[in-house]
Amino acid sequence: MTELRESAVLVPLYRDAAGELRLVLVRRVRRGVHGGQLAFPGGLVEPDDRSPRETALREAEEEIGLVPAAVEVLGELPIVDTVTTGYRIAPFLARIERPDHWRRQVSEIDEVLDVPLATFRPENHTETLEDFPTWSEPRRFPCYRVGPHQLWGASYRILHPLLPRLAAGEWNV
Repeated sequence: MTELRESAVLVPLYRDAAGELRLVLVRRVRRGVHGGQLAFPGGLVEPDDRSPRETALREAEEEIGLVPAAVEVLGELPIVDTVTTGYRIAPFLARIERPDHWRRQVSEIDEVLDVPLATFRPENHTETLEDFPTWSEPRRFPCYRVGPHQLWGASYRILHPLLPRLAAGEWNV
């Protein structure tokens, strides 16, 4: 097996004006191996990054304009490896101050979504059938419906075990 590429993502949460907890997701542009997928802001660790945490903060600023001064990292979540694409992802849970507008990196991000955490209830939990060129046949994966999209794969595997921890009040968000 080839060595996994080290990467990091930020899992940004904030409370809106009504006090509702929201999760920030991005929808990737429709090219590349993760094209069109919902994900957390993040990317590959670069040689100048001192840590995966720094990678997550740098990438969030580059991709959606979230400045590090508006981010409080609450904790490092369990590492997740992608099934097919060869990434090892270090996720960081963060409480953020949402900017007045998102400044998305148009070459990488089609859309920034502010999703109520309540979206990830059991009634929105389902399966998706996905296909990659290296697979002999399509495979089913658990996912959450997010409007017309599905959150699945590594992003799902980061979020799904986090939800009960958030509901239990493990972090002050």
